[in-house]
Amino acid sequence: MEADDVSIREQIFHDRVRETIISVLLFVCLYIVSYFVVTHYKRNAEFIADDNEDATVNRIALWLCTFTLSVSVGAVLLLPLSILSNEVLLTFPHSYYMQWLDGSLIHGLWNLVFLFSNLSLVFLLPFAYFFTESEGFVGSKKGVMGRLYETAVVLLLLTTLVLGMVWVASALLHNSSTMESLYDLWEYYLPYLYSCISLFGVLLLLLCTPFGLSRMFSVTGNLLVKPRLLEDVDETVSCAVFEEASLARKLTSSTSCWINLNVEVMRKQFLTIQARRIAFEMRRRASPWQRNLGYPLAMLLLLALTVMCVLIVCFHVLELLFDDAAMPRGMEDPLLGAASFSMFGSLGAAVQVILILYLMVSSVVGFYSSPLFTSLLPRAQDTALTQIIGNCVSLLVLSSALPVFSRTLGITRFDLLGDFGRYNWLGNFHIVFLYNMLFAGLTSACLINTLTWAVQRELIRAFGLHKLPLTVCRSTVPFKLLLANGISKVQ
Repeated sequence: MEADDVSIREQIFHDRVRETIISVLLFVCLYIVSYFVVTHYKRNAEFIADDNEDATVNRIALWLCTFTLSVSVGAVLLLPLSILSNEVLLTFPHSYYMQWLDGSLIHGLWNLVFLFSNLSLVFLLPFAYFFTESEGFVGSKKGVMGRLYETAVVLLLLTTLVLGMVWVASALLHNSSTMESLYDLWEYYLPYLYSCISLFGVLLLLLCTPFGLSRMFSVTGNLLVKPRLLEDVDETVSCAVFEEASLARKLTSSTSCWINLNVEVMRKQFLTIQARRIAFEMRRRASPWQRNLGYPLAMLLLLALTVMCVLIVCFHVLELLFDDAAMPRGMEDPLLGAASFSMFGSLGAAVQVILILYLMVSSVVGFYSSPLFTSLLPRAQDTALTQIIGNCVSLLVLSSALPVFSRTLGITRFDLLGDFGRYNWLGNFHIVFLYNMLFAGLTSACLINTLTWAVQRELIRAFGLHKLPLTVCRSTVPFKLLLANGISKVQ
């Protein structure tokens, strides 16, 4: 009997060690990828400054931003990894090489992501911002430690102020004793604060994702080579060559008429036009298959994914009316490998993973395309550190709300694990129902507006009406004019 207890304890110990090793390896991989991404956008002048103190502080803040970005990527991958793990265990239930993949590992990853996301949002990123802006106390010894002391004091005072306000408010509202209000602060108000942060992220996704789904068509169209009917690449290359030659002549000319021009601005314009000209020349050398088949297939794929998201949400709205199981809820003990989370089996699970990642990419595109957050868009090798911190905060809020967002819309039936399923508003039927209705309505409106205006815009460009001296708007283009111009071109 004692030997059995020892073997059970040894098995539990080995399982914990194995889960720890897997979690550490996964985080190290995410951290390395995030570091390459952050260093691609950082401004190198801030890290090779003459003042070694500023360079050290910026480097520490960059490490904290890299940690936050890796947590954001982990939050994005939570649901896809959980769904794929369940399907792998269903396909290979008795495989020796899949024994490490179990519900305890997945549940631990969810708890770690929740812990690190809140830690980064509440402490690490504010610390990174205050650390970069600090100069040390007046009269104290200058250096990294002086700035560290100032940052710690400012962060401690801010945390004490916020917690004190919440504590006093809870004591006044509930008329409880000091110890009871302190207990409520830890057991109720801090989870309530996390619930409000999650609700803010889900509302931000509600605004950004429909706009991003409509913007995905134009963003993808700019990356791909369009058919010759929709784009005259030769004419665009000729215009770019003329602009490049004109700026090159201005830069090399020494006549007095160019003295008042800003040489640095002209040089940046010259490099931009040169890069654009090279990109257009590469697009002109594209193969006919890439030109005539790649663009239509990409547009059809985006349209199919968007329509599928809208249909799934509409079906989920009907489920909410007739089935209580459609409401998002938490799950303490995930039984992976018992049943598929899609009625279509492994194929449906793969579609769910694709839709979740597609919604995340669309939300990021919509976030950076909105007028309020356009200034946060990072630029390669020219992004300030404070701007990197702002981008990390935004991406962390969006990514940490993605599991709740996907489950609320019914994209997947995988219930939320750990503290993700303890948000107060998840059990409110009116909030969930209204959220689904708003998402379906906004996405449908954005999609219809994008398709109708895109078709008219491409017809205007294809028939040459964009070259008219007057501005052609969508309400002043008669169909007979388009048809007559098209017939004349054919003849």
